[in-house]
Amino acid sequence: MNTNDESNQKPATPDGQSLAGATMSSGAKILETEDARKFAIQAAQSLTDDKCTDVVVIDVGGRSPVTGFIVIGSGTSARQMRSALESLEEVAQECGTSTFQISADDDAIWLLADFVDVVVHLFEPNARAHYDLEGLWFEGERLEVPPSTRSKSQPGLGRSDGDDA
Repeated sequence: MNTNDESNQKPATPDGQSLAGATMSSGAKILETEDARKFAIQAAQSLTDDKCTDVVVIDVGGRSPVTGFIVIGSGTSARQMRSALESLEEVAQECGTSTFQISADDDAIWLLADFVDVVVHLFEPNARAHYDLEGLWFEGERLEVPPSTRSKSQPGLGRSDGDDA
């Protein structure tokens, strides 16, 4: 039996700061834990701004071998969900990271954006209930997501829906 349990240790920077993502393989920008937490919350806010519903952020650091935070939301249509994921690329850049990979099924019932430290799942509501990621990660801490301070009507921050006039 191996008593040296290094499998649950997070990667660290040379100065000892822990990193949110558990993998250093890809060459993608790995964030420190607090920066990843901020990005996860900003990603959730962006999804809410893009009319996704029931958006949650789960801290899975120390529980997941591949990421630190999971963001889950529901969308109303394939088009809306794809647009919401596109908006995340701008948020990621502002937070000092980038998309590692985006995958989607052809029917767009489950879209995924992997930022290494943060993985975003967008579901059609019935698919979300079926896969129940919140239930799978029930031990993870749910983070509070305050209302966004970003306005989608500001230049460069996406389209305006025209309903805030």
